[in-house]
Amino acid sequence: MPSATTKSHFKVIQKFGVDYSPSVLTQYESQRTGMRVVVVEQKGPKVLGFFALATEIHDDSGAPHTLEHLCFMGSKSYQFKGVLDKLATRAYSNTNAWTATDHTAYTLDTAGWRGFAQILPVYLEHVIVPTLTDAGCYTEVHHVDGTGQDAGVVYSEMQGVQNTQGELMELRSKRLLYPEGVGFRYETGGMMEQLRVLTADRIRQFHHAMYQPKNLCLVIVGEVEHDNLIEILDDFEGTIIEDIPKPDAPFKRPWTESKQTPPLEKSSVEIVEFPEEDESSGEIMISFLGPSCNNHVQSSALSVLLTYLAGSSASVLENTLVEKEQVASAVYYSTESRPDTVIQFTLSSVDAATISDVELRFFEVLRNVASEKLDMTYMTDCIRREKRQLKYHAEVSGTFFTDSIINDFLFGNRDGSTLRELESLRVFDELEAWTDPQWKQCLRKWMTDAPHITILGKPSAKLSKKLETEEKARVAAQKERLGEEGLEELGKKLAEAKAENDREIPKQILEQFEVPDTSSIHFIDTTTARSGAARKMGYLDNLIQKIIDRDDYDLPLFIHFEHVQTNFVHISLLMNTGAIPIPLRPLLSIYLENFFSTPILRNGKRIEFEQVIMDLEKDTVDYGIESGTSLGNPEMLRIRFLVEIEKYDTAIRWLRDLLWDGIFDLTRLKATTARLLSDIPEEKRSGNAMAYAAEVSIHASPSSIGRARGTLVKALYLKRVKRLLEKSPEVITSQLDDIRTALCQFCNFRVLVVANLEKLQNPVSTWKSFIAGLDLSKEVSPQDTRLSRLSDAGKNPGNLAYIIPLPTIDSSFALSVTKGPSSLEDPRVPAIMVAMSYLDAVEGPLWTAVRGTGLAYGTSFSRHVESGHILFDVYRSPDALKAFSASKKVVEDLASGVVAFDPLALEGAISSIVLGFANGQATIASAAQGSFIRQVIRGLPEDWNDVTLKKVRAVKSEEIRRVMQDVILPAFGAETSNLIVTCAPIMEESIMKGFEGMGFNPEVKPLTFFQDDYGLTAGQGDDSVDSADEDEDNDEDMEDDDDDDEEEEEEEEEEEEEEEEEEGSE
Repeated sequence: MPSATTKSHFKVIQKFGVDYSPSVLTQYESQRTGMRVVVVEQKGPKVLGFFALATEIHDDSGAPHTLEHLCFMGSKSYQFKGVLDKLATRAYSNTNAWTATDHTAYTLDTAGWRGFAQILPVYLEHVIVPTLTDAGCYTEVHHVDGTGQDAGVVYSEMQGVQNTQGELMELRSKRLLYPEGVGFRYETGGMMEQLRVLTADRIRQFHHAMYQPKNLCLVIVGEVEHDNLIEILDDFEGTIIEDIPKPDAPFKRPWTESKQTPPLEKSSVEIVEFPEEDESSGEIMISFLGPSCNNHVQSSALSVLLTYLAGSSASVLENTLVEKEQVASAVYYSTESRPDTVIQFTLSSVDAATISDVELRFFEVLRNVASEKLDMTYMTDCIRREKRQLKYHAEVSGTFFTDSIINDFLFGNRDGSTLRELESLRVFDELEAWTDPQWKQCLRKWMTDAPHITILGKPSAKLSKKLETEEKARVAAQKERLGEEGLEELGKKLAEAKAENDREIPKQILEQFEVPDTSSIHFIDTTTARSGAARKMGYLDNLIQKIIDRDDYDLPLFIHFEHVQTNFVHISLLMNTGAIPIPLRPLLSIYLENFFSTPILRNGKRIEFEQVIMDLEKDTVDYGIESGTSLGNPEMLRIRFLVEIEKYDTAIRWLRDLLWDGIFDLTRLKATTARLLSDIPEEKRSGNAMAYAAEVSIHASPSSIGRARGTLVKALYLKRVKRLLEKSPEVITSQLDDIRTALCQFCNFRVLVVANLEKLQNPVSTWKSFIAGLDLSKEVSPQDTRLSRLSDAGKNPGNLAYIIPLPTIDSSFALSVTKGPSSLEDPRVPAIMVAMSYLDAVEGPLWTAVRGTGLAYGTSFSRHVESGHILFDVYRSPDALKAFSASKKVVEDLASGVVAFDPLALEGAISSIVLGFANGQATIASAAQGSFIRQVIRGLPEDWNDVTLKKVRAVKSEEIRRVMQDVILPAFGAETSNLIVTCAPIMEESIMKGFEGMGFNPEVKPLTFFQDDYGLTAGQGDDSVDSADEDEDNDEDMEDDDDDDEEEEEEEEEEEEEEEEEEGSE
C-alpha cells in the first residue's frame, strides 16, 4: 500500500453538483493509463459500479458478447473459474454484465462501501487481465457434445433469441441503416452460425485491442470514500501495467475515430418473416437517423417531440392509429444515443393482411402533424412533465445518471464539457420558448422529410416448419459427419474442458478475503404513522404520528403513512376484489385498461378521454392501475399517483373522479377490447412467459384475478366480449358497472401515502372529500389472498406434468411447483432462505452443474408465500430435461449429505441475503413500500428484517439439509410437484421420454388447453350471433391435439412478478 505521501496518478477533471438532485459528480482520469472514473455521490445502502468499455467490431462473430461471459472465468492472479463471484458473494455483492452494440459493461452491485472496495480490484483484474483459456472458450461459448448437439452458454443464449420476431426485424433494420464497415451494423451478441466457428484466438485478439484501461470508464454510484477509491485504483494500475499494451501506444478511439455513419440516401421498406403459427398479426418497425447525442438541445427537443407524438393515448399517433382507427395495439418509440441518434417507432399487433397500408397511414398522420398548427399548450405540458419526471428519477434511481455518463464516455468530448450538460435542466426552459415553426422544423428535419427504414414483420407458419426441418437436417448431418468415434472424442474433449474449468479453488484464496462488517451499509430510515382504521394495528409514539394526529379529525379511512425525505408524494389506493362476481373477473382486463382513458363526468359536464389524459399528465409525474403485486398482494388492485407535494389534493380528487365518475363509453370499450385482443398473439411468443401463464391457469382457481386477467383467459373471453359489444353492449356496460359498485366500497380501501410529512399540508383531512357519501358503517374487510384462491392442484401439487410445444421458440423452459411456507413467520423460512441462496449463488452448485456446462442460461428457486409454493425455474435451455435432471442431482447430493456444504460458500449465501435486504431498501420509495408490505400486507413486526437476519446468521447445516430434503427436493418429484415445460416442437419427443424416465407422466398439450372463457359462450347475449368463432376455437383444440403445433407466448403474468415482490418485501 502506498504511503500517505505517494502522489496519485488520478487527477480530477471536474466536480459539480446538479441543481435538480442532491447528487454530486466527480470525474477523474489516470495520467498513467488513461482510465476514466466518474463518481456519483448518492445516499443509501447500495454502492453500484458500472465498468464500461467501448467495444466496436465489424462482424457477427459475437466476440464482444463472449468476453462478457469469459472474463468471469479467472484472471492473472486468480486463475480459477468462479473466484470472482465467490468472493463477491462474501462481500455483499453481486456481479453481472451486458453487451450492447457499442459497449460492454460489467456491473458490481454491493451493500455498503467496504464490500465494494474489497472486491473492486479483483473484479477489474478479471476484466483487464482474464485467463481466456481454450477450455473456458469451449464450454462457455460453443461446443458440440457427445450426442452431436450444439451447446455452450453463449450459443444457447443466442439460440433462444436469433429467430424471434424482434431480433430478425432489428438485424435487418441495422443492415439497411448502416453500410459495411460501420460497427452499428453488426450483431454483437453473435449469430449461431458464426459462433459455431469462432476461435479462442479471435476472442483474445479482440480483448487485446479493446480491453485497455484507456478504453475503460468506471461509473460508481453511492456513498463512496474517494481517497480509498483512488488508492485502490493506483495500486491496481501498478499490478497490470506490464500486462497491457503500452499506455502511450497509438490507439484509435472506438466509434468517434472510426468510419462514421453516412446519411441515408433513400427510404426502404422490406418485409421480414418470423416463425409463427398464428399468421394474423405482425409488427412495423420504422427507423430514422437523428441528431448527434452530443447536441443537447436537439436531443432534448427530440425527446419532448416524441412524447408529443406518441407518449400517451392522447398523443396524435397513439390517438389516431390505436384509439380511433385501431390499426395497431400500440405505437412505441425509442432512441439510441449515437453520433447519429437512432429514432425508432414500433407499431405492434398490426393486422398482417393490411400491414403495408398501416405503414403508409403512419406517415400520412406524421405529415399531417407537420403541416398543421401544433397544440402548443400540450407541447408545453409535455416539456414540463418530462422535467418533473427527470427530477423524480434523479431523486430515487441509483442508475439515473449511468446511461448519460456511459454515452458521454463513448461519444462525448474528452474535456468533460458534454458531461457537464447534466448539471441542470435549463434546456427545458429554452425549449419552452420554442415556437410552432421551430418544433415543425425539428419534426421535418428528423422525421417527415428524412429518409427512413421500415421493416414489416410478418408471421410465417411455413418459416417455422422450415427452420425446424433445417435444424434437424443440420444436426443429423453433423452427427453423420462426426460418426460414433468423432462424437466419443468430442464427449471426452468436453469432459476434459469441464475438468479444467472446475478445478477446486484453494480455500486460502477465499479465506484471505474476510466478510466485511456491515457498518458501511447505511439503510434508509422511514417513519410510520397511521390514521383511521389503520390505528387498530397499534399505537405509534413518534413525531410524525403527532403531525398526523393533529389533522386526523376521526376520519375512519385506513391510511398508512411513511415519512421520508422527498420532494414528491406517492399515493396508493389498495382495493379488495372479493365482492366482484367470479364470472365478471375477466372483465377486469378491460376495466383496468380503460380506467384512465375514458371520459368522465365532472360537475355535470362530460370531459372526453383525450382531455382527461392531458389533464392527468399536467397534474402528475406518473399514474397507473394494476394488481397489488408490487405492494405484496396479487389478488388486490392498486391505483397509484405520483405527484409534486403541492398537488396532493389534486391527486385525491382524480381518484374520486376516476373511480365514481368514469363513463363506460361504448367507443372506448370497443377500442380497448380490440387493442387487448390484438396484443394476444404477440403475448404468446415467449416460452418463459407462457410457462408462467400455464402455471397460473393450473394452480389458481377461477376466483383469482391473476388467472382471470391472464393471456390464456383473455384469448377466449375477450373474443366473446367483442361480439357482445357489437350485439348487446348494454350487457358489458352493466357488468362493468357491477364491477365498479363491488370495488368502490369503503370497506375495500387501504391507502398508502409516502411523503415528507413535515411539509405535506393536511395529510389526513384532505381525504374527507374522497369518502364523502360512502357507507362508513362496515369495517375494513380482511385482505383477499392468493392462498384462498388456489385450485385443487395449487393446494396439493403433484402428479401433473405438461409439455407445451411453441413453434415461436428455439429452446426450452421448465417450471416446477411444490408446496412451501405460506407465511414469512414460518420457522423454516430462515433455513429456506439460506438453502436457496446457497443453491442459486453465482458459481454455486446449480450454476456449476447447469450454466457452467451449457445446459441452460440459468436456473433459480423462488418462494411465493402468497400461494404457499416453492418454484424451480429452468430458463432458456437447449434441453430442459438435462438441466432439470442435473439440478435434481445437485439438491439430492446436498440433502442426503453425499456432498458437504462449503462453509465459505455458506458465508457467501448469508452475505447475498444481506444484499437482498439492501435491495429492498435501495431507494426511499422502495424502503417505504417495504415497510408497508411488512406491516400491513404481511402483518409482520417492524423489526422483522433485523430479527430475520439474526436468525439467518444462526442457521445450522443440519437445518439447511432438512429443508432441502423436506421443502426443496420435492420440486423435482413427480408425486410432489407439478411440471410445465415449453419447448420448440423439435424437442417435444425427447423431453417427454426423458421426463417419463424420471417418473413423470407428461401430457403434450397446446396452449388452447389452458384457456378458459369463464362461462361466457360465443352466442351469449344474442341467440342469433354467428358461432363461427366458437367453432374456430374448438377446431383449434382438435387440430392442436393432433399435431401439437400450438402457438406462442406471453409477457410476464403477475404470478411471475410475485417473485420480485417477495424479495423486495424482505
